Amino acid sequence: MTTTVDDHSLDQLMPMHLRLTADGTIVHIGPTLSRLSIMPEATKAGFWDVFDVLKPLKARASATLTGLLGTPLKLRPKGKADAPTMRGMAVELEDGGVILNLSFGIGVVDAVARYSLTQTDFPPTDLAIEMLYLFEAKSAVMDESRRLNQHLEDARSLAEEQAFTDALTGLGNRRALEVAMDRLIERGDAFSVMHLDLDHFKEVNDTFGHAAGDRALVVAAEILKGSTRKRDIVTRIGGDEFVCIIYGATAQANLKGLGERIISGLEQPIPFEGNSLNISGSVGITLVEPGAQTLADDLIAQADAALYTSKNAGRGCVSFAS
Repeated sequence: MTTTVDDHSLDQLMPMHLRLTADGTIVHIGPTLSRLSIMPEATKAGFWDVFDVLKPLKARASATLTGLLGTPLKLRPKGKADAPTMRGMAVELEDGGVILNLSFGIGVVDAVARYSLTQTDFPPTDLAIEMLYLFEAKSAVMDESRRLNQHLEDARSLAEEQAFTDALTGLGNRRALEVAMDRLIERGDAFSVMHLDLDHFKEVNDTFGHAAGDRALVVAAEILKGSTRKRDIVTRIGGDEFVCIIYGATAQANLKGLGERIISGLEQPIPFEGNSLNISGSVGITLVEPGAQTLADDLIAQADAALYTSKNAGRGCVSFAS
């Protein structure tokens, strides 16, 4: 049996307490509990109408105040399955009533966020405040760790992209070409390899300088991208050489038409610092049948041989590998 304590003192020592009469009627609610949406707006409600006792089972089964006394309790607001569970301890008063002191236990972090609790909602001796500080410190460390990991992932992705990209034109480079061709050969897909070399590029470089040459390369890349389909691959493998992978089985006539359209686009004068840059292109093409047993290097060599057939034929034309 304990002596009766006035409610004001209890509010300061235990802001999450309930005072119950002998028949279980709630006659006083601590200030922190009274702020929560889980509590009735006024007293005089019955304890068993407001709370479900989850543990111990004997208290739950007896549904009497006697079953609550002197044992750790686990409770949840009735009809609110998503509400944080509470821990509690009940002691008897001289008049037969009961003081029930509650806390959120390890669920305090969720409770603080859900109910907008502050330091003033906890007794000064409650270790929940220290736990909250530790939680905030851990959250800050985890956030920083996530930012660092994201930064490293972005840097890795950028490095991978740069390893497969020609810096000047933004096209794939030789490595990207070889990876793509190996994948198509492994799958047994049909495709064509188109090798393009710019004609008169050296004259542009020698006459107008390397900046003009770079401009001609960028325009050539744009023409190749604009002439091919989105699923095709366009690469610059070095200098003024470009290789396109044309997906699927494509008739020679269609490939020849594509090569001629590209050459026609390249032959349009390129404005540069008040001058016109004039280039053209020679094209060599090799076709790969479905399931062909070959190597990427061999295909590039075949397309290169066809390219030199075009060069020897007077440039500005399309030839096929024999």
